[in-house]
Amino acid sequence: QVQLVESGGGLVQPGGSLRLSCAASGSISSIGAMGWYRQAPGKQRELVARMTSGGSTNYGDSVKGRFTISRDSAKNTVTVFLQMNSLKPEDTAVYYCNALTRLVYWGQGTQVTVSS
Repeated sequence: QVQLVESGGGLVQPGGSLRLSCAASGSISSIGAMGWYRQAPGKQRELVARMTSGGSTNYGDSVKGRFTISRDSAKNTVTVFLQMNSLKPEDTAVYYCNALTRLVYWGQGTQVTVSS
């Protein structure tokens, strides 16, 4: 099993930046990819960014050029970061960390609100 702990959400003004973190523990050697998804009220959950174990990345069209996913690996944990710059009100959503093994694991979600 994989455990995911997210942090870093909050309230930010338009044009500002935030960095989200997601620490994975447990069977981290089985993780094929980790990423971030988001869900705004009344909308479907959508891909924000993901990174495979080999380092390949892909981003949702609406965040390309503004968000960057990165990863830091330690002995027993893998932490994935999402650096979010030039934030817009439409980026407001609950952001969920995701880890893909033979199963899919989700974090508890962290709220990001972009508002003046």
